[in-house]
Amino acid sequence: MTAAALPQLPPGRPLQVRGTDGVRLHAQVFGPADGQPIVLAHGITCAITVWAHQIADLATDHRVIAYDHRGHGRSETPRARRGYSLNHLAGDLDAVLDTALAPGERAVIAGHSMGGIAISAWSQRYPRRVRQCAAAVALINTTTGDLLRDVQLAQVPAPLSATRIRAAGTLLKTFGATPVPRLVDGPNKRFVSYLAVGRDADPWVAQFVYELFASTPAAGRGGWARVLVDNLGSRHISLRNLTVSTLVIGSAQDRLLPINASRRIAADAPNLAAFVELTGGHCAILERPEQVNHQLRALADSVAPQERVS
Repeated sequence: MTAAALPQLPPGRPLQVRGTDGVRLHAQVFGPADGQPIVLAHGITCAITVWAHQIADLATDHRVIAYDHRGHGRSETPRARRGYSLNHLAGDLDAVLDTALAPGERAVIAGHSMGGIAISAWSQRYPRRVRQCAAAVALINTTTGDLLRDVQLAQVPAPLSATRIRAAGTLLKTFGATPVPRLVDGPNKRFVSYLAVGRDADPWVAQFVYELFASTPAAGRGGWARVLVDNLGSRHISLRNLTVSTLVIGSAQDRLLPINASRRIAADAPNLAAFVELTGGHCAILERPEQVNHQLRALADSVAPQERVS
């Protein structure tokens, strides 16, 4: 069963956060109040609990701050399209950092999938805040752009690649915004599993990922799917301002954001600490938790003496 496969979360303390437009964001703080801060931003159609392995491990001696993106988990779900944008994605992360960190304190900020896009968008839009708030960042199974070129929805001859890209974008936006009736649980579950989970993952991972997808409000899923598809086509988010130590983790069998996306990030990062290629699919934080935890701990240890700035 899914519940038995996930570690139990330690007691969490609620953190009240408001986005720049007033949207209520749900966040929790785990671990010792004086611990080195680590901020976790999850991917699309997920929630705080997707980080269960990382929170259970890291919160034994770090202060772990995890939050739900707007339209996800226990955060507020805007109904209008104007409530979702890369500006909101970046602004919400900045609001969490502003609320969670003490003056002069810097965190290790880790993002999986859309959470990694949040970090990149934040660094582009809030360049002065990068040095103020980030000691290091980890970008896990994510991308900076060209979102649809490599996604493995269908293989077509090269002359038809543009058609495939347009079709993939339409499919992801439509599927993201569609309610999930019980009658089509089977096909939906297979599609989500195909994109988000590696072939050799334990069965509970696919079940858990689908439960998160199905429990995410359709307005939130659709809102963010439109933003990502429409804004991360051939354009890339610049990493020029992401000057702090950067860990990049990609997965060799990732169908949603294939390893090429992680390799590009590693090549573009101004201050690459390490590039780690794991086996498995898109959800490395669930499929390879021990390896991800080891890398996050190593990154935190490498910047621990410099986590506070004057």
